[in-house]
Amino acid sequence: MVSQEQRRRQLAREKFLRQQQRRTAARRKARVRNSVIASVLGVVLVGSLALYTTGVLKDDDDKTNASAEVTPSASATSKAPDPCDKAASGKAKTATWKKEPAMSIDKSAKYTLKLATTCGEIDVAMKASAAPHTVNSFDFLAGKGYFDHTKCHRLTTSGIYVLQCGDPTGSGSGGPGYTIPDENLKDKSLKDNVYPAGTVAMANTGQAHSGGSQFFLVYQDSQLPPSYTPFGTVSDAGMKVLKKIAAAGESTGAGDGAPNATVVINKATVTKS
Repeated sequence: MVSQEQRRRQLAREKFLRQQQRRTAARRKARVRNSVIASVLGVVLVGSLALYTTGVLKDDDDKTNASAEVTPSASATSKAPDPCDKAASGKAKTATWKKEPAMSIDKSAKYTLKLATTCGEIDVAMKASAAPHTVNSFDFLAGKGYFDHTKCHRLTTSGIYVLQCGDPTGSGSGGPGYTIPDENLKDKSLKDNVYPAGTVAMANTGQAHSGGSQFFLVYQDSQLPPSYTPFGTVSDAGMKVLKKIAAAGESTGAGDGAPNATVVINKATVTKS
């Protein structure tokens, strides 16, 4: 028998999914409209695929954005003091590439993604053997400084519990211009459609193989369909940083919005060990 709480969570996820689908449809219409305007004006627009967290979390609710249904534990209705420092000087890059970078990593080696953020350092042990395309892409983009000076633009605190990052535009619709295949969707850590706390996974548009640069970090177990490539695990110290960010809540008070904490990735590096 389904409990009242389980039913509440189910309805929250379904509502979030509907919202994400509407947002995705609106973005698609906007892109079509803008491209038509651009062609009339003779303007060349360099557009990147909207990999956006909504996609990520969309799966969520389908988990459309990886953090769609976060429980009220993050105090979404009251704005807490900003626990983070000011961002380092510099601007995010918005370069794009036509195709996925050639494979250059050693699939048998260990790789660590280090995110030096305004809220503290978040280390991620990456799964190169299970998600080689994803790790290779992060190695390439981090080497280009693609993630440096970028904001983590989305925090979900109801239904799913995730922080979404990786979009240099900060809008949720940016990406590197190429997509990478889905990987590791049968990871042993994903049980009963739950992405456990500490998981780092790719966001997407809701379509297969549509991941780009946006990713989400799970700070509390979140029920999502296995549609988002899990490619890393956050360290214990990094989890403390994530929980600090979550505790500050998000801007809308509705469980899904920009984090109240000023979360900026000052520098992202991928190291091989």
